[in-house]
Amino acid sequence: MLAGKVCIWEIILARDTDPTLTISTRQYGNTEMAALKAEIFDWCGELGFQQAGISDVDLAGAEDRLADWLGKKFHGSMDYMQRHGTKRSRPERLVPGTVRVISVRMDYLPKEQHEPTQLLDDDARAYISRYALGRDYHKVLRARLRALARRIEKRIGPFGYRVFVDSAPVLEKALAEKAGIGWIGKHTNLINRNDGSWFFLGELYTDLPLPVDQPEGSHCGTCAACIDVCPTDAIVAPYLLDARRCISYLTIELKGAIPVEFRKAIGNRVYGCDDCQLFCPWNKFAKPTAEADFAPRHGLDSADLATLFSWNEETWLEKTEGSAIRRVGFERWLRNIAVALGNAKSTPEVVAALRARQHEQSELVLEHVLWALEQHSATNKMENNDV
Repeated sequence: MLAGKVCIWEIILARDTDPTLTISTRQYGNTEMAALKAEIFDWCGELGFQQAGISDVDLAGAEDRLADWLGKKFHGSMDYMQRHGTKRSRPERLVPGTVRVISVRMDYLPKEQHEPTQLLDDDARAYISRYALGRDYHKVLRARLRALARRIEKRIGPFGYRVFVDSAPVLEKALAEKAGIGWIGKHTNLINRNDGSWFFLGELYTDLPLPVDQPEGSHCGTCAACIDVCPTDAIVAPYLLDARRCISYLTIELKGAIPVEFRKAIGNRVYGCDDCQLFCPWNKFAKPTAEADFAPRHGLDSADLATLFSWNEETWLEKTEGSAIRRVGFERWLRNIAVALGNAKSTPEVVAALRARQHEQSELVLEHVLWALEQHSATNKMENNDV
């Protein structure tokens, strides 16, 4: 999962194809478990994870915070956030027999990319959240976690486990915080004091009584950079996010029309938003990833908005194959780009791109295209009046 994928909150897919955990009947000693933990951490490094940590399954505090957040309706249309009840905050209910969770993180900030803040200032180009520029992280992390489970099994024999990467009701940030991987910052992303927040999270639920790690304390202090920079004021208080205002929610999770009140603030962000991470002081310690799978594909790290808007669905499917971007579907992809084009400078190319789709069959796309054309019409009227 996204520490900051995310992105601002955890994006969770309501499916999981991993087998149900089979509870082991073998008894393990403390010394044996301590030695196994050390090996697990070594294997995690060999498999490309930058860090691992182990926690128990007591998430009572996180459960209370989740209930309060849901009670405020801050989850918007993300009904899956409450669909599974306490299975999200009680791992042993989701997977009976679970006593420990191995949390891992994998850095994803690309080595080669256009400078993000400069890209945000170029309204003719599309800004795509950095986590979605390469291969779908679900596939990458899930395969590595399964490989980790096989190594453990080879060492000790059959044991109970289940792999998760944004694939079930899991409070992954709370688990990772408890496992010492980082702390949940004021923007609700996980931050590591040595490596910032540009990383994914994954979990291995297990019945092995491994020694647990110490939780990481908060180091946000009085800093409010993430709160101040949020384009839509979605961070309504420190450590409290109203997802209904968040650009990641509006461009990825929301299935209907984007509320007019937020369209101008979206700027050129067509898939997700990274502002709270881009301006977090702790990310000065972030390190680019060496994972080739996370390198930008098809020039999507600096693509021209008008060009993206001209793609037909076949081209879009080709250019987003194996990408997390597929999640929004072609219709919402066009919706998002229409808003970005409405916020771009009024040039013949931009207006022509919009007009080419002003007879869209999709009512959702058409609404946003007409809104965008209205923005350029109003701009041109103002310029003519000035003349």
